[in-house]
Amino acid sequence: MLDHLFHTTEPQLTQPTQLTIAVLGAGAMGSAIGRALSDAGARVLTPLEGRSEASTTRAREADMEDASIEALASCDFILSIVPPGVAVETAQRMTSVLTQAAQKPVYIDCNAINPDTVNTITRVLEPTGAPFVDGAIIGAPTDPKVYLSVQHAARAGVLNDQGLNVRVLDGLLGAASALKMSYAGITKGLTALGSAMSFAAMRNGAPDALMSELAESQPALAQWLANNVPRMPPKAYRWVAEMEEIAAFIGDDFAEHRIYEGAADLYARLAKDKDATGAHERFFDPSK
Repeated sequence: MLDHLFHTTEPQLTQPTQLTIAVLGAGAMGSAIGRALSDAGARVLTPLEGRSEASTTRAREADMEDASIEALASCDFILSIVPPGVAVETAQRMTSVLTQAAQKPVYIDCNAINPDTVNTITRVLEPTGAPFVDGAIIGAPTDPKVYLSVQHAARAGVLNDQGLNVRVLDGLLGAASALKMSYAGITKGLTALGSAMSFAAMRNGAPDALMSELAESQPALAQWLANNVPRMPPKAYRWVAEMEEIAAFIGDDFAEHRIYEGAADLYARLAKDKDATGAHERFFDPSK
């Protein structure tokens, strides 16, 4: 299913001496992608106006240059790596400058959004004339893989030479986002399930027994939960919209979409309830 060789009749973008790449979003993943690109020799721009001190620090440590929205339109590529809840708004903010750009950058949406949201962004950007690529990032910031749907993706093949692990999927526009929704629905859905049942066990006096039984009869699962669930609370606020996107991806016609609506509510609560997250962390790591 993967087209590592970028078989296509579409001509690839001629790689200049130095590519200029805009990264929208200087969070943990955006700055990690920016670092990989800059380390490989690309010039990386990002808008920092209004960003937090932490984001600004991450961007500068990744050798990302602060730039205006107008300057981003002159880049070779624009990578949108923002919380899924603002993916459409981010594209809308770029429409004016993209419309005015003489040479259109390739706009790659790398966010955790469902294919319907991809179609919305496609409609937003289509009048600008900028080529649009549906993308998805899977993996930790230390080792991310960038999946792209095949439309216009061959033009992004040069990013393989710019520090990124790019993989192109056969299929329709939205295939990369469908992969992300399915993958995150399993991994982050399992994190939500482990969190929900650990809280239920704590409320009903069975936490130690639950952990002991998991360690004895499901050691691989117990280890996975211990490795992943305690790392979730600082990211819970970003996962709310992602769970909502996954629920929409499944569709209202299928009852299981409610699983992810519940996961969204759980992550929203954990993002605010520090006492709960502390108890949660101690449940999976008694040394805390």
